[in-house]
Amino acid sequence: MLTNIELPVDTDRLVLRAFERTDLDELTGFYALPEAQRYLDLKSRDKADVKSALEAMRTQTRLTRPGDTLTLAVQRKSDEQLVGHVSLIWTDATASQAELRFFFDPQVRRQNYGAESLRKLLDIGFNDFSFHRVYARCGAKSQGSAKLLKDLGMRLEAHYREHALFQGEWDEELHFAILDREWKRGSKVKELHRHMVA
Repeated sequence: MLTNIELPVDTDRLVLRAFERTDLDELTGFYALPEAQRYLDLKSRDKADVKSALEAMRTQTRLTRPGDTLTLAVQRKSDEQLVGHVSLIWTDATASQAELRFFFDPQVRRQNYGAESLRKLLDIGFNDFSFHRVYARCGAKSQGSAKLLKDLGMRLEAHYREHALFQGEWDEELHFAILDREWKRGSKVKELHRHMVA
């Protein structure tokens, strides 16, 4: 199993790269949006808190042991704007599992940046790091995130109803997952379909 990858990583429209200190203003801007705040781990969203989170993310560039996180900034090639970030967390060495996490600027919804960057990250997880299973969680109210995970070929494995109090409300959480052989089979089908259509 590799412990790191060569960065940056390109997709058609995006660059997945390590975070830089110069990302602070853009990150603070979209973390401050009300529609984004529910889904952030930060307790508050002032610039000092975002700066601390950014410094932590800047160090998350390798997976060397369980518990490590690989976090990549997602930058649009056309104007070099930061549009979000994606992460793989190595959760279990014995079962070779990782958790997929993501956050995108709500102002760039419906442009498929999520699907494009997460496909690349799943390729990295399965092909470079040789994970057996990758899972992801999202809030049950986040229909866009649930659709994105389904569109990636992940299956809904659990729906936890009222499992925790979050900001004074009962929270519901959806758990999705995909196995390495399912991802590779799905990738081969997509590649075959692309050649047949062309």
